[in-house]
Amino acid sequence: MNETNPAAPAAEPAVLHESVIGWFGEHARDLPWRRPEAGAWGVMVSEFMLQQTPVSRVLPVYEQWLERWPRPADLAAEAPGEAVRAWGRLGYPRRALRLHGAALAITERHGGDVPADHAQLLALPGIGEYTAAAVASFAYGQRHAVLDTNVRRVFARAVTGVQYPPTATTAAERRLARALLPEDETTAARWAAASMELGALVCTAKNETCVRCPIAAQCAWRLAGKPAHQGPARRGQTYAGTDRQVRGRLLAVLRDATGSVPQSALDAVWHEPVQRARALDGLVADGLVEPLGDGFYRLPQS
Repeated sequence: MNETNPAAPAAEPAVLHESVIGWFGEHARDLPWRRPEAGAWGVMVSEFMLQQTPVSRVLPVYEQWLERWPRPADLAAEAPGEAVRAWGRLGYPRRALRLHGAALAITERHGGDVPADHAQLLALPGIGEYTAAAVASFAYGQRHAVLDTNVRRVFARAVTGVQYPPTATTAAERRLARALLPEDETTAARWAAASMELGALVCTAKNETCVRCPIAAQCAWRLAGKPAHQGPARRGQTYAGTDRQVRGRLLAVLRDATGSVPQSALDAVWHEPVQRARALDGLVADGLVEPLGDGFYRLPQS
């Protein structure tokens, strides 16, 4: 399993499973989407919201969302613009449109119940391989390799012996994840959640705390002396002054409005006209803003 650093001994999967799942039982956070009452819809909503967004920012929006739309059909009955409005400042608001589209498809194709079948999940709009596997695993206790950034980092360090995984998920990572997956469905689902939590709380990107890690003794990267990352420089995402910031300000005006908004109100949020126009055009192209003519705009209604 250890192709990158053959000098480091490969950890035994059974040892990893027992140690990480045991740690998870003691240290897992009490998150609302992990509770039985969340159901598959609650799990799906959380997975959409948690993409590139920390738990602390997701929690209040998640709770408001589920209170307003406790089932997919409740969201499907609303205009997509209401999903964008309720998304607030979570960022990457196209996720709100995709979640609305998934709710429509669930209502139309599956009687309003989130499907348990992995292939049916994958066929929903806005659902990729990761989200389908996560919902099938976390909501329905199925055996799937769930590879988010946290899991990939844990596997890269503990098994492959490198500090960071590749920028994009590779075929080798998928093979490794499948090789590490417990055979028993219940254990596999627990392993998926536990390895993700380990990456989120202990084996973090910048400040790993190996003294708290249940598999430090088996970690190939630690045993190799924690060699520095050899790949391309890892750059943090910037926000200030970017089109993303301008888009966020334009959307904030539209979210706060009860109806349509004149161009003049949008012009007031950003000083640079070319960038402002580019950001607005991008929002229209993404389906997040609907132009009405005569210089008025609103959140999408259909």
